[in-house]
Amino acid sequence: MSQPLILLSIPGLREKDVAAMPNLRRLMAGGEIAELTPSFPCVTCSVQAAMSTGKLPREHGIVANGIYWREKKRVEMWTAPNDCIERPQIWDLLSHHESELTSAVWFPMHSKFCEADFVCTPAPIHNPDGSESLWCYTRPLELYGELRDALGHFPLQHYWGPIANVKGSRWIADSAVFAARRWQPDFFYIYLPHLDYAAQRAGPESAAADTAVEELDGVVGRLAEQMAAAYLEPPVWLAAGEYVITKVDHVEYPNRVLREAGLLAVKEDGAGGELIDFEHSPAFAMADHQLSHVFVAGGDAATARRVADLFRGRHGISEALVGDERGRYALDHPRSGEVVLISKPHSWQTYYYWRDDAQAPRFARTVDIHRKPGYDPVELFFDPATKSIPLNAHLVKGSHGAPALENSQRTVLLASEPTKFPPKNLADTDVFDIAMNHFGITMR
Repeated sequence: MSQPLILLSIPGLREKDVAAMPNLRRLMAGGEIAELTPSFPCVTCSVQAAMSTGKLPREHGIVANGIYWREKKRVEMWTAPNDCIERPQIWDLLSHHESELTSAVWFPMHSKFCEADFVCTPAPIHNPDGSESLWCYTRPLELYGELRDALGHFPLQHYWGPIANVKGSRWIADSAVFAARRWQPDFFYIYLPHLDYAAQRAGPESAAADTAVEELDGVVGRLAEQMAAAYLEPPVWLAAGEYVITKVDHVEYPNRVLREAGLLAVKEDGAGGELIDFEHSPAFAMADHQLSHVFVAGGDAATARRVADLFRGRHGISEALVGDERGRYALDHPRSGEVVLISKPHSWQTYYYWRDDAQAPRFARTVDIHRKPGYDPVELFFDPATKSIPLNAHLVKGSHGAPALENSQRTVLLASEPTKFPPKNLADTDVFDIAMNHFGITMR
């Protein structure tokens, strides 16, 4: 039998950060380190799907952190269950292996209802009055109640939002140890998001980002010590950076550009605000960090070309891909927009579509990741004057998602033991092969 394997999935991890993380370096001493290139889009859901399936978006189908369901005319950000991933993941294949290998999946996106033996992922209960009750989806079902009793509720407010901090990643690590002590799964995937926050709020080179690196290293040190005690034999560790956050000083507003061109329609939300009218808009953009998928009604080719022309040459846009051009980045999948807009490294794209802040929908000023038709990093800020989320996209100082074409946009992969990294430039899809090879399973 192979040693247990623990994979840490860490957004924002750079080689320079490793130098400031003595606990991580100690854990990986005697192993390997290599530069790792994330696949485009370099965003959470897409990269996690690439690492766990070994495939690119044209095959696994996760083209962004959200999905626009064309038949329902509805954007779904973050919440789609596991069957939205169209290729087997590591835990699916291990569950079917003759050696009866077990796996645990802790907090990656789209993990609800996956085939892993043990699962924990946020699943707050949405109450009729609009409030939320803290909860997590777990397998086995009763596990969250036990974790709550032992550790307290998962601190959702520290996982995302204005007060997001290391407490979210610390709870994830502690709950993973709880599961390891009971079940010792052969494969354990653990998502530790802490480096995401300060780098987006203050920039990746800020003092706050440096502090976050130190804090995460503390979590890793505690996790390593407790996992060593939980397992009967020492586990092998992998730590994979999901993407690198780059400094930004510019923002694009694709939906406002489409609206000015007469291509995006809005309707009243019943409370004095505006909503995108998906039913009657010739085009709209699902913005996601440093890219947008622009969906064109009926897939009209002429409208798609017009949209691409609107954005080519704009200050913050490096590429506007239309039709077959999307295949350049393996985004030739039915879920992709007819046009894909890619930011330059110093710019990002917001979902904002209103012309006047007085017409912004109520959810714009709240932490509401599911109703917004795109990703909103401004949720990391708080305006004490209005006691709400501000509507100032220029507050954001770090972003990611653009293709990793420069060394500064590449992350890192570490292993605690020599694992025979492929003798080539490593991509996030190689993480899948490394994990499967560890268990003696060859897939290609």
